[in-house]
This record gives sequence, C-alpha cells and structure tokens, in this order.
Amino acid sequence: MFAIHIENNNKHKRNIVIIALVTACCLLGDSMLYIALPIYWREAGLDGIWQVGVLLAVNRFVRLPLNPLVGWMYERIPLKKGLLFAVILSVITTAGYGLATGFLAWLILRCLWGLAWAFLRIGGLSTVAVHGDPHKQGEAMGLYNGLHRLGSLVGMLVGGVLTPFLGLTWISLSFGLVSGIGVVLLGVFFQGETLLSKSRSKGRKKSILGLDILKHHVLIMSSGFFITFIIQGVLMATLSSLIIYHYGEEVKVLNVIIAASALSGGLQALRWMWEPFLATKVGLWSDGSKGRKPFLIGSLLVGSVSFPLLAFSFFPLIWILITIGALLTSTALTTLIDAIAADHSQKAGAVRFFTYYTVVQDMGAACGPFIGYLLLSFTFGYEILYIGCATLLVVLAVSWSVRGTRGQEQRPI
Repeated sequence: MFAIHIENNNKHKRNIVIIALVTACCLLGDSMLYIALPIYWREAGLDGIWQVGVLLAVNRFVRLPLNPLVGWMYERIPLKKGLLFAVILSVITTAGYGLATGFLAWLILRCLWGLAWAFLRIGGLSTVAVHGDPHKQGEAMGLYNGLHRLGSLVGMLVGGVLTPFLGLTWISLSFGLVSGIGVVLLGVFFQGETLLSKSRSKGRKKSILGLDILKHHVLIMSSGFFITFIIQGVLMATLSSLIIYHYGEEVKVLNVIIAASALSGGLQALRWMWEPFLATKVGLWSDGSKGRKPFLIGSLLVGSVSFPLLAFSFFPLIWILITIGALLTSTALTTLIDAIAADHSQKAGAVRFFTYYTVVQDMGAACGPFIGYLLLSFTFGYEILYIGCATLLVVLAVSWSVRGTRGQEQRPI
C-alpha cells in the first residue's frame, strides 16, 4: 500500500510538472509582447500607443465570459483534450503575431489567445488543487507557478534582446514553432485522462452564477483581483515605457549602454529565473505552522514601499535594484494568494472555485493595462499610477490584518 501511495504521488506530481511546462511553452509569445509591443507597435501596423493598451488587455476581457464556459467544459471533457486544444490555439496565435498587420488582425489573435489561456489557467490551477498534497498546497502551487513562468522568462528575455535585431515577425514565428512542443509533452509524458468533474463540491447547493463562491470568499477574490491588477496588469504592461520615461530608449548602467527593451526584458526575466526556486520555497514556508497570512501581510507592506518608488527617477543602478525588490515581492504575492485560494477550493469544488477566481484575476489583469495607459496620457501619470497601486496594497494588508479569513478559517491560513 505504501509503494502504491508513493507511485500515485509521483504520478500526480509528474502531471503537475508536465502541465506547468506545457503552459510555459504556450506563454512564449504572450510574454514577448509585453516587452516588444510597447516599443515596436509601428512594426505591427498599429496607429497609436493606445492600441497597445487595448491589445494587452483584450485577451483578459474576453476571458471574463469564456471562463465559466471553459470551467463547464472541464467538468465534462478530459483535461488532456482541453490542454491540447489550448496548445493548438497558442501555436496559431503566436505565429500569427509575426504575420498580422493592423489593429483588427491583432485584436482577433489576442481574443483567440484569451480562449487558449482560459483552458490553460483553469486546468492548471484545478489540477494542482486536486492532485497536490492537501498539507503542501503552497509547495505544489509554488512549483506549478514557478515552472510555467519559465515561458515568461524565455519570452521576455529572448524577445527583449533579439527583437531589435531580428524584428517582431521572425521572433513570433520562432516562438510559435517552439509552442508546439506542448503537444509532444502532453502526448508522451502526461499520464491519465483526468476528469476534473471529480472535484465538484458535495453537499452544497450551487449558485448558477457562482455568487455563493464570491460571497463566501470576498477577501480572497478581491485580493486576487488587485494583486493581479498591479503585477500582471500594471507592472508587466508599463515597465518598458516606464524605463523610456526615465532614461530614454538607451540606458547607461555602469558605463554599459542597454536598450530599454533589453533592460525591461532582462529585469522581468530575472523574476522568471528565480520563480521555480523562490516560489516553491515561499509556498513551503507558508505550509508551516505560522500559516500563509503573516507572509501575505508582510509581502503586501513591502510592495507598498517598493512600487511607488518605481515612478521616480534615481541613478539607473539604484532604480534597477528597487525594481528587483518589487519583482521579488511580486513572486511572493502571487504564490501566496494562489495557495490560499487552493486551500479554500475543495469545499466549493476546485473547478468551480478556480473558474470564478480566474474570472476576478482576469478582470484585474485586463483593467491594469487599460487604466495604466489611460493614466499615462496625463501629467504625472506614472506617479499617479504607481502611488495608487501602493495604496491598494496597503488597503489589502489592513484588510487581512483586521478581517483575516473570518467565517472561513481553514489551515494553514
């Protein structure tokens, strides 16, 4: 029996790892755009910078109505089929970035990517919740988040460095080809035709609109919204333009001239480099006796100090160190809030819970670029934007300190 238990645990962990790596392959093109599109939007045939904000946000907006549909499908089709469909869509959209010209064509591709990511995100989070060790959800979520963000590492680093030399077309076509590796990973290494319908909640009357989930987990859902708004929405979408705002298209660091796109890609790639190790470690720490709440509050307060400093110009090396601090905080925040969500997903049913958790996260990620680039059109737009983000982090820290998870206590919060 012990041998069977170990074998099952290894199988579950292997499936989590495979799904994370498949997601990483699919993320290449999307992550590259956050570095390249704000700078090379004319090469894409766009007419204005405002269109960049729309394109970086629209894939999140379309997921708002699509997520419940994807969650419903996952309760009726094998996980593997849903993921294969997502991989095929990601290959089409990523390669399409290299061929599309004009706002309408880009808009269609970004909407298709939104559908692909809905399958990837809900499937991945639900699998971690269902197959991860109940007492080590933080470690499992950190492993999943850390591995799948390797795709962001490669996308941002390679995209930021090579796009100025090869152009947007060749980078996109190359990333589209690499994304197809996800088909091989699923076909050869993924074991089992998992039906996530097994994670449906028991003994609780379901609300068709999921209002019961939103009502009983308000603080978790609102935290997911604002953390994603700040990190995935604002920071990722505006970092390239923020560097140009402070230092121009070329930055001199220790007598070395670095292109703004390369610096932005390198900084964000640092985060994806440490994610597989740091995210897993943060999740493991939060699995301990102290729980996740103290780590979350501390990370929120650290973020409230580092984020507003990004809006002000310092000596380039000092500003880079501040940015690294903000990115370290981002790793902790995303890992902790996802792990807390996984802790509370079982009673509601993992698929149902993460369907609506993903909806609020997508809403935050969609509002980030849209509101961010809207504010950038005003005087002192960067200062207003990043000080506002710091204020939101303080509000969340106070909310968790005062309210905690009242009415929904559950280890290891």
